Amino acid sequence: MKTAIIIPAYNEEERIGATLEAVGKIPGVDRILVVDDGSTDETVAIAREAGAEVMALDENQGKGEALRRGLVRARDAEIVVFLDADLGASAQEAGKLLHPVLEGWADMTIARFPPAKKKGGFGFVKSLARWGIQKATGLRMESPLSGQRAMRREIIEQLEVAAGFGVEVALTIDAFKAGFRLKEVPVNMTHAETARSWAGFCHRGKQFFAVLGVLVPRLFLGQKG
Repeated sequence: MKTAIIIPAYNEEERIGATLEAVGKIPGVDRILVVDDGSTDETVAIAREAGAEVMALDENQGKGEALRRGLVRARDAEIVVFLDADLGASAQEAGKLLHPVLEGWADMTIARFPPAKKKGGFGFVKSLARWGIQKATGLRMESPLSGQRAMRREIIEQLEVAAGFGVEVALTIDAFKAGFRLKEVPVNMTHAETARSWAGFCHRGKQFFAVLGVLVPRLFLGQKG
């Protein structure tokens, strides 16, 4: 089955090179597409130098829109993998996400990360996401915000990819409600963790309201995936 990896990236010049090197070691991948979301650093140049196919957006439009653009470009893929750009060498672990989908055990796999090595925020966003998913589906997710996923093309064809930072939570709920089989897969992945700084708290604040934005219509307004 033709497999494409889509990597949305925004100002990831420090880690995108290592991420792409690791992704290149995953067997059975036919296409590696970086969707640059209006970066102002050297992300695009480094990605191209690493040999990836690059789709460069003129301005920052958010993760959800970057993924949507990538899906249109990679519409011939039967299996699609979403990966964050800051995984570095641990991106090679994405191979573990592919096996259950390729072998028919699951329609979508979600990377379950090990515990964080240092404290970032206070867990409000993760707790909200976990609560919302469980309320909507009955699923207890260990990594409800994980952006590392492999899925069958049918999921993308039936469901809309939400905008912004709520994309993962919305996709989990909508895919489950549509009858697809979801499976969390333990991986030894790491990414650039957001520190307890003003910038970090601002990022998590945006993420919190984005997750809330996808939960409200699904839990209280009767929206279906």
